[in-house]
Amino acid sequence: MGALVEESFRFCHRALFYRDLAVVEAPTLLDKKIDSFYRQIESDCTTIMALYATTLEDLRYLSAFMQLVRDLERIGDYAKDLTEIAIKIFPYPAHATLPEIALMSEHAQSMLATSLVALADLDEVAGLNIKYLDDTVDTAYAKLYQTLAYQQDVPGVIEPIVLLVLAIRYLERMADHATNIGQRVAYIVTGQRN
Repeated sequence: MGALVEESFRFCHRALFYRDLAVVEAPTLLDKKIDSFYRQIESDCTTIMALYATTLEDLRYLSAFMQLVRDLERIGDYAKDLTEIAIKIFPYPAHATLPEIALMSEHAQSMLATSLVALADLDEVAGLNIKYLDDTVDTAYAKLYQTLAYQQDVPGVIEPIVLLVLAIRYLERMADHATNIGQRVAYIVTGQRN
């Protein structure tokens, strides 16, 4: 499931920042698979809790995994939404902030990859350190929002600016979900919420 979410994120990045409309269908197709995995994992966790004599540690794992897969599913949804933005923004000239937004996207993708490695390795330290990476994305969001929201003398329509504000918001939320995954990994390992 994590690999599908990463792939969807890469496709939306290509669509939005390289203006590659050949890949716009991929996130929608991947989202269906991601949603299917999400429902199956959630169902499996619920079945295990209901039918087996689970320990407190088992319940901690299961509840954390249920929340974690929800975070992954949401990142997949945002990737699909970003691809829709890429389609809508395509006819307009590239905005001057696009390179900064692309860098923000790369940071968020790195956070997702780091959180998935932390999960695979059950590495609580790596999981907790993701929140520090999130500061970079949050700072970029604040700066880009100020730039876009207070842009004056916009020639023509403002739709591209509105779409870019939505894009940076989605990227910021994707990074937040990656941070949540890291924190859930730490909870799985230690039993402590941070």
